[in-house]
Amino acid sequence: MNLSLYGYGDEWIAIDCGMMLRQDLPDSPLQVPDVGCLTPLGIQPRALILTHGHEDHIGAAAWLWPHWGCPIYATPLAAGLLRAKFLERGLAVDAIRIVAPGDALESGPFALRYLPLTHSIPESCALLLTTPHHRVLHTGDWKLDPEPLIGSPVDQRLYASLAPVDLLVGDSTNATLPGWSRSEGDVARALERAIGACTGRVIVSCFASNLARVLAVGRAAARCGRRISLMGRSMERMVRTARDLGYLEDLPQLVPVRDLGYLPAEEVLIIATGSQGEPRAALSRLAQGRHPDLELQAGDTVIFSAKAIPGNERLIERLQLALKRLDVGVLEETRHPELHASGHPAQDELRTFYGWTKPRRLLPVHGERRHQEAHQRLAESCGIDAPLAPDNGDLIRVERTTLSVERHIEQTPHIVHQDQVHALKGFEDSAVQSRQPREGRFYLVLPVLAMSDGWHRVGRLLIDYSGASSLDETAFADWLDDTLKQLDAETLVQLRNQLQPRLVQWMNDHLRRPPVVHLQISAAETAS
Repeated sequence: MNLSLYGYGDEWIAIDCGMMLRQDLPDSPLQVPDVGCLTPLGIQPRALILTHGHEDHIGAAAWLWPHWGCPIYATPLAAGLLRAKFLERGLAVDAIRIVAPGDALESGPFALRYLPLTHSIPESCALLLTTPHHRVLHTGDWKLDPEPLIGSPVDQRLYASLAPVDLLVGDSTNATLPGWSRSEGDVARALERAIGACTGRVIVSCFASNLARVLAVGRAAARCGRRISLMGRSMERMVRTARDLGYLEDLPQLVPVRDLGYLPAEEVLIIATGSQGEPRAALSRLAQGRHPDLELQAGDTVIFSAKAIPGNERLIERLQLALKRLDVGVLEETRHPELHASGHPAQDELRTFYGWTKPRRLLPVHGERRHQEAHQRLAESCGIDAPLAPDNGDLIRVERTTLSVERHIEQTPHIVHQDQVHALKGFEDSAVQSRQPREGRFYLVLPVLAMSDGWHRVGRLLIDYSGASSLDETAFADWLDDTLKQLDAETLVQLRNQLQPRLVQWMNDHLRRPPVVHLQISAAETAS
């Protein structure tokens, strides 16, 4: 999650408003920053400034912005993605104002300028913040990519013209890594070589927001004589938004997924979501043989063009094992690093950038403590003062010659649950069922089998539901099958104890008036 607040006198602005997925909680809910602590401090942002369109920078805005009601400034792609989120929640979009990279704006005592930087999504920008007494460069996420595929490389003269800056608030994600991050141009050539060597269908899974990667895959497919199709709602939405803004104009014509069965396998390439092993994403459905339009076959190849996000390793491992059981080839980043490029700067990029901007002080953000500390050491080796590695909730005073933590404000994790933001405490407690108004009863009799890859439902759903809210039994069955395979219970009793709170949570999240839930699990009989 990314949410930074800058204050001068009594005036404040917020920069970015991101969320994270809690893979350790049932149904992987969204976690958003705790903004309840701001009111007692008298902090009410007069503007929300967005650096780029990634979920960890804009994903919480639709939940938290209603507390502020302030103008929101974003580049066109980020603004388009945010508008879609606001409309889904029934929020007015009048507050979203488009700023082109390179533009300047003012908010109270702050003068801000959007400065283009390359990253793994178009239109990423650093922000130069100027007050009567400070010049701060807030980099956001960035890298120095000489061949970004979409957009131009970073303008050295532009950033050198800023030198020296008083404070640089900088990306620490890859500060432990030597050298330079790989260029998107290099990845594009590696993908073309890999795709050219494949014989059956090819499925490339990457982050939907990495439009340069999507473009690279599309171009490689065309050169290798393959037709391309998109699989996954987030991928389709991202590509549609990008095309509306004039990006991806040379992406080859798309084939609807439902028509792929008419094409020879060697002419098919699919760009799919699900590189992080998300159970309900397109790639997991393919691996489990549950996609309505396509079935993977022996000799097909899946290319993972994305790095595992920490915490997702187990899900990804399960997904890749399921693909291999189908005799599908798997090319992934650990054995084929050339198939992915990070969007963050390694050590030589940091040194180069700091040579241009000449910051007097550094505040290392993003990453974990070890990344921030590595960033501090690198800065100090460049003659830059880096006295702090901040924690979430630190209130930091920036003086002319000092940088100090004035106080620490404790942060309480907050979860999005049933279209509302709640404190995490008690989230997993099945007693949440009794705290909410219930309507009707839901009885589920569930025959299951324990197999090598987890628990499996046997036969059709046996449901007796008396509630008035409509129940999407197909979506529920898909969720149930995904969830069963993730549970590590060894007995039916353990399985029921693990499944019951997740079942209650699903009902809470999908039905306007969730019912009282009754679950009975039995061992299915196997054929002798």
